[in-house]
Amino acid sequence: MQLVGDFTGWQEKPIAMQKRADGTWSTSIELPPGRHMYRFLVDGEWRDDPACARHEPNPYGSQNAVCEVC
Repeated sequence: MQLVGDFTGWQEKPIAMQKRADGTWSTSIELPPGRHMYRFLVDGEWRDDPACARHEPNPYGSQNAVCEVC
């Protein structure tokens, strides 16, 4: 699984995520303050973040997750 978003140039520099013993996936990154959009790539397919409460439409007919960094 990879994390991609406006902060990675989308697919240009995906961030690898690590699977934990409990089956969840995680990574840790530093982001500058502001609004950031992201999605997951799983086996080359775009996936939503079901844990994210805020989503916005993207130009491809799906939704990007949105996080705000203070």
